[in-house]
Order: sequence, then C-alpha cells, then structure tokens
Amino acid sequence: MRILLLTHAFNGLSQRLFVELTRDGHELSVELDIHDRVTLEAVELFRPEVILAPFLKRAIAPAVWRRHLCLIVHPGPQGDRGPAALDWAILRAAPQWGVTVLQADADWDTGSVWSSVAFPMRLAPKSSLYRHEVTEGAVIAVRAALARIASGAGPIAPANRTDGQGWQPPVPAARRAIDWSRDATTAVLRKIHSADGAPGIEDLLLERRVRLFDAHPEQRLAGRPGALIARHHGAICRATRDGAVWIGQLKSLEGPQQGLKLPASVAVGAEAQALPESDATPDARGGTRDLEIGYEERGAVGYLHFPFYNGALSTAQCERLRAAFAEARARPTRVIVLMGGPDFWCNGMHLHCIEAAASPADESWANINAIDDLARDILNTATHLTVAALEGNAAAGGVFLALAADRVLARTGIVLNPHYRNMGNLYGSEYWTYLLPRRIGPERAQALMARRLPLGVHEARSLGLIDEDAGPEQSEFRSLVDARAAALAEPARFAAALEVKRAARARDEAQRPLSVYRADELERMRLNFYGFDPSYHIARHRFVYRAPHAWTPLHLAVHRRIGFDAPRGAVRA
Repeated sequence: MRILLLTHAFNGLSQRLFVELTRDGHELSVELDIHDRVTLEAVELFRPEVILAPFLKRAIAPAVWRRHLCLIVHPGPQGDRGPAALDWAILRAAPQWGVTVLQADADWDTGSVWSSVAFPMRLAPKSSLYRHEVTEGAVIAVRAALARIASGAGPIAPANRTDGQGWQPPVPAARRAIDWSRDATTAVLRKIHSADGAPGIEDLLLERRVRLFDAHPEQRLAGRPGALIARHHGAICRATRDGAVWIGQLKSLEGPQQGLKLPASVAVGAEAQALPESDATPDARGGTRDLEIGYEERGAVGYLHFPFYNGALSTAQCERLRAAFAEARARPTRVIVLMGGPDFWCNGMHLHCIEAAASPADESWANINAIDDLARDILNTATHLTVAALEGNAAAGGVFLALAADRVLARTGIVLNPHYRNMGNLYGSEYWTYLLPRRIGPERAQALMARRLPLGVHEARSLGLIDEDAGPEQSEFRSLVDARAAALAEPARFAAALEVKRAARARDEAQRPLSVYRADELERMRLNFYGFDPSYHIARHRFVYRAPHAWTPLHLAVHRRIGFDAPRGAVRA
C-alpha cells in the first residue's frame, strides 16, 4: 500500500511507524505538515492510497481529506476528542487510556473509527507514556486499520462524536498551576508529568518565570512548602506540602536564555550552587542511585543505569558516567551491563548545554572529547565483559557508544538513528570509523551513515548492529538481559570470552591504534565546530529552540526526489 506520512515533525512515533510499515512491505514517503499548499503538492506527487497522520498540531485541509482517505492517530480511547488527550488522562489519574485511529472529518476527531487499542496507565511523564504505551498501541492500531482497508471491511464505528469523554479542550494554565503551599507531592508530580516534553508547567521560581519539566519524588527531604531545599548535580529539590520533588529541567521565560530548556541548576545559576548538595540514595538492591546514575549488582553482574533526560550527555555527565564506570570495573564482578534509561539509551552530545555555553564551539569540542574518553574506556576494558542493553531509543553518538560494548542487546520496538548528518552535516566521533565497519563492514558502514533514516531492531539485527532482541514489553527485555549477562558471567565461559576479547583488541590496536581513529574523526569535527561552514551551529540552534520546519528533507520526501514517478490516479475516501 502507498502511504504518505503527514506529520508535524518526524518524531519517535512517526519514526516507529515508518520503520514498522516499511518492514510490512508498504511504500512510504514523508511530508512535514508545513502548509496546506505544500501538503496538496505532496499528495499530487506521491498519489498515496492512504494518508497517515501520526502527529499533527492542526487540522488537515478539507481539500485533502475530502478526496483522500486520511487516518489520524489520536492518543486517546474511542470517543475521546481534542488536542490534549494524554494531558487530561494524567491529570485525572485515568486508570486506563488508549490509542484510536480515526478518519479525518470536518470537525476535530469526529470521523469514522478504524481501530482502537486500550492500555493501563501508570504514574509517569507524558513523554514516557507517549514513547511506550502510546507508541506500542499506535503500531497495533495502525496495522489493524490498514488490514481493514486492504480487506475492504470498512471502519469499526461510523463516527466518533458521542462515546466516552467527548471533546476536551487544551488544558488551561490555571488547571495545571501548582499551589506549593497546598498541593501534595503526588498532585505536583501529576501536574508536571501532564506537561512534560511540552509545554511544561509555568511557575515562579526565585522571582523568575519558568517552565518546569522532569519531576521525580524525593523520599527523605522536606522543608517549607515551595522552598528550594537541595541540589543534586543538574537537579534542584523543592518542598511540597507533604514532602518534596526534584525538578530536573527548566525553561526560562525571560532573560538571555529565554525558551531554552536546560538542567535546572544550570538555568537557576548561582542561586542553585548555594543550596546544600544531596547525596545519592541507597538502592534497594544494595547499590546506589541518584536521578541520573545508579549502580546495582546481582551475583557476578554489575548494572550501570544512566537515564539522562532525553538521552543527552553533557560534558559533566560524561565525566560522572566515566567515573561510575571506573568504579564498576573495580568491583569483583565479571560482567558490566550498561543499561542507559528506559526511554533513551543515549543520544550523544547535550545540544542544549552546548547552546547555552559562552562558546558553543568550545563546549562542543569539550563534549565530544568527553564522550570519546568514555567510549575508549569501554573499548579498553580488559577485566570485564560489557553488555549494552538498549531498552530505549538511541541516536548519533549514543548508538556508537553502545557498539563499544562486547554485546549489544535491544528491546524490540526501539528505534535507532546511527548517523550524524541530520545535525548540520556533523561528521561524528565516538570511534565510529572503527566500531561500525568492525560490525558490518566498511561498505555497508558508509551506506548506513549516508542513509539518514531510522532503523528498527529487526533491520539492525540483520545488519549486525545488535546481537539479540526481545520485547516489546520491558519485562521481557530485562529477562533477556539478565539471562545473557548471567551466562556470560559463568566462570569458564567468561575466561574464554575475555581471552578472545583481549586478543582481538590487541590485534586491532597493532593494525591501527584507537588514537589514530579518534584523531582523524576529531579533525573532521573541528571543522564542524570551528570551520567556515556554520551548518552545524544553525541546525543545533533550530533544534533546541524547536524552530518550525521550512521544508521536508529529501531523505524523507521520496516523492520530491528527481526522477520519482508515481502511478497516476488518486484513491478517494
């Protein structure tokens, strides 16, 4: 089936659907929703049988949906309508929610229903629910809808006007406003969770207007409600009526960094440094855990967790993670599992912190060198076997940091973006020129880096990027990780594998030292950061400030490439 993905941005959900539907044998092209005239042109060029809209911020033009079958992926159950479905579900503590695929119509979310999938809710940020429950439900629902279209079965319900919650408007700012003197910790968490990712909760902090993101409960500290009581690396702790919450990210609404989301302590500045530093808390399994890095042991296996916000690694975070990895290597274990986080394993450099730096070029240089140092330490680990356990998505330098491990496991359902060029033709480092050809060969490595498209786990495994996968349920994947790590730690197998690893690393180092790979990569990166071509700096600035798209890149818009020829005739709804 010829499917045009019409989307506000090529986000995680759009990428996952692109990967899965391509794997199912459909012919796909992507058009970013920029202007009605541009959409009409894309439809004329591609002549799709179905237009699929997984993520829109405005209605599809009548001239499109009246002539073509347009399916909307709505993050709510059948009968729910409106642009803030998941926001309201979190605020109201809905026990169950869902995803519905419905046909575009004259009014918002009122068209015929083609499929619907339900899922249980959990207390989590909107962005996390969207990446897991909504995305998995959308894949199931879209496949079901396409199957009905292919069979001629038609919709499962004629309209979506009266059932369930009905129309729900955007959440008013007053409904999400936090009353620090009265709100309990759970209420504060729900409010911030409901706006995580976007738009954030508007609040007043130290007489500054800000938006709050990335909230976590604090188990031990307390203070005067509303007061800032502690800091821990990038986060600050604020007291509630019955406890406290950690705020990981802030976006200033005034001043020189207006509109830039940053670690809270960076955004607050000097006042945050005056707060007392809170230590990491003991973990229930005998290790330690803070908001960003945790460690635990089970038998001869150590698990290193690093759920950094949006998978970004700043220079300081790289240095902390490198120190934690060194401590893990000093433990009397045999296997170290690099767990990353449940939403993201790692996405490479912290572009927001780079943008906020006095010299973005200098901070880019410091950041890439810090990640390279971490990758080198993983590669040169001669005392342990290492496993990268990708439970969440990974992109750019994060993918190659994972390839530095001896084994790579992935949760079925994640998306990998093993390339850099989408960020202003960035060349990339993290020893990718060694790690990627080592895995898939030099020719396929070059082709993959030029491709600039997301990879699903099945394709990544067939290429050789990953060794094994399980899922998409997190529990299923974690069972796989535990089983494979325990097997690698079995004494006889461990000794033999470690000897093979040492010999291979020594052979590769003699043929071409890691320092040479790094020097060659960084020579190209220096041009990205300090050279005459400003495309990296422009792309980074547009990315962190969420600048609207002006066009759809040709690697997504197949229909706009020279020589593309679509079959004549459009399919009517």
